[in-house]
Amino acid sequence: MATAAGAASLPLQELVRYATLAPSSHNTQCWRFVPCAQAVSILPDLERRCPVVDPDDHHLFVSLGCAAENLIQAAAGMGFRGECAFGGAASEGIEITLTPVPAVHTPLFEAIPARQSTRCEYDGRPVSNHELRLLEEAGKGAGVRVLLVTDRQIMERVLALVIEGNTAQMRNPDFVRELKQWLRYNGKQAARLGDGLYVACSGNPTAPAWLGSLLFDLFFKPGAENDRYARHLRSSAGVAVFVSDRDDREHWIEAGRAFERFALQATALGLRTAHLNQPVEVASLRPSLAETIGAGTGRPDLVIRFGRGPQMPRSFRRPVTAVLLPS
Repeated sequence: MATAAGAASLPLQELVRYATLAPSSHNTQCWRFVPCAQAVSILPDLERRCPVVDPDDHHLFVSLGCAAENLIQAAAGMGFRGECAFGGAASEGIEITLTPVPAVHTPLFEAIPARQSTRCEYDGRPVSNHELRLLEEAGKGAGVRVLLVTDRQIMERVLALVIEGNTAQMRNPDFVRELKQWLRYNGKQAARLGDGLYVACSGNPTAPAWLGSLLFDLFFKPGAENDRYARHLRSSAGVAVFVSDRDDREHWIEAGRAFERFALQATALGLRTAHLNQPVEVASLRPSLAETIGAGTGRPDLVIRFGRGPQMPRSFRRPVTAVLLPS
């Protein structure tokens, strides 16, 4: 475990702040950070897991990978080379060792504060082959690959799986109850809690919490949500599907790292990204998704649409002090 001097030599608060700007399922921010001597461990916060939508904690460990990638990219900009390992001193989490090196400000580092999950319609314009190559390269990982789909017919088949998965989820009262638990209906509530799905980020009107809850019950219906997802996907330039060679936590973390690099590269190119994960969250649809995109073997981890669109209101984050544990 760390000495106080070893931990103090790191720009710890700023590294953790950058790490917490990563995405997480339902914006639960399901991570804890522990300083070690010239290292930081990232541990799962199991009290913030979502057992209905994520029963095997796949998304939780993907989220840890996203946070780890942000930390590593930020470390490079602050004069440290980060090396990531699953387990070790972190047990069921991640340990990132940090070695002093000359600082390098990369486009991915600069993109961290600007990246967001942009849940709105895009402008439908295609991206260039050069941009697709940059995205594909950024999305590669150890035992993880990204498949980019821009063919409109295949995108429609992916959309059919999104709609099938979304309909199944919305007909599950436990799923709806869990989702509703993480909704934040107005800016004051979202800022006070610092987590969850702020409705304005999806273009929905804000309201007092009691009224927002009532409106959710009245209008959150499969037909309307499926129509919205259809507009979102059809306005996108393409879909990226991340696939792991093995279905275990180490590869889920690596999938999170690969996705975060992809999202940061997209942000650096002026592109937006958003999740359409229903075909991987409903386990019975994963084989159909893999067949649709020609993935072969492996587990489809994430379905991400991308394209050009407007900036939306930003989601909130808890303060660093809420996620930083003593060494």
